[in-house]
Amino acid sequence: MFLIYIDELAKLLKSHGIIAKLFADDVKVYVKVEIVNAVDAYKLQTALDLIAEWAATWQLQVSVNKCNILHIGSVQCSIDYFIDDVELQNNKRCRYLGVIVTSDLSPSMHINEITAKAHYRANCILRCFECKNVGLLVRAFLVYVRPIVEYCSVVWSPCLKQDIETIEKVQRRFTKRLKGLKWMSYKERLRCLDLHSLELRRLHLDLLFCYKIVFGLVDIDFSFFEFAHTTKTRGHVYKLFKSRYTRSVRSRFFAERVINIWNSLPQTVNYTSLTAFRHSIDILDFSEFLRRT
Repeated sequence: MFLIYIDELAKLLKSHGIIAKLFADDVKVYVKVEIVNAVDAYKLQTALDLIAEWAATWQLQVSVNKCNILHIGSVQCSIDYFIDDVELQNNKRCRYLGVIVTSDLSPSMHINEITAKAHYRANCILRCFECKNVGLLVRAFLVYVRPIVEYCSVVWSPCLKQDIETIEKVQRRFTKRLKGLKWMSYKERLRCLDLHSLELRRLHLDLLFCYKIVFGLVDIDFSFFEFAHTTKTRGHVYKLFKSRYTRSVRSRFFAERVINIWNSLPQTVNYTSLTAFRHSIDILDFSEFLRRT
């Protein structure tokens, strides 16, 4: 019901040419500033004024203490922004739907936070369960720990080895403390427990989300991707065009990093359904795309 209530705000911002993303009572407003000038910079203040006016009309209170400004990119703006005459702070990070976004778009801060939480919960499982049955403990790990380090991984999946290793330590340390597995290598433990590494699982999640976009299973404009214009018959027929980028940060984005992996899928992969596709990629060897040794 609240979505119906707040729908007017979305239309109001759109009518003024302002880009906004809404989820329940959470609103993110952003503008693209090519060159620091009054037109682009003050457009954001216009959006804030509209939000404050709309909230006052409908007797809603804006939590100004939870609002902040985040500058992304090399262009820095020195203009101050206000809501109801309260100046908003300029932060280097902000949390959006559980994911920490930083001004340099690095996932390291988010990874450090979620891995600390995951280690704490994994230790709680090992300490609090009186039953030391390996199958039961692994099941608890899959239900209560692994979702923490996989939530929205399509958005923040790391490319640096140190970040990849930080996440992998969560599963490595947990499996090493299981009865009878201490002296095995990490690969042997995964094989014994029938588990994939967390890095491989993130790769699978990237491919699954790519499948959903390509075949229209999610409400996302396909402009995210473009089918490759090629006459080569080798490989599958759903290959995507790989564009060139001038900045390394672009290579970390989902729309870029998944294309090489997607295009390399063999013809044996079944594209008839998401379930069939998931089972097909589960048995493939993606070791050449894994950065962790």
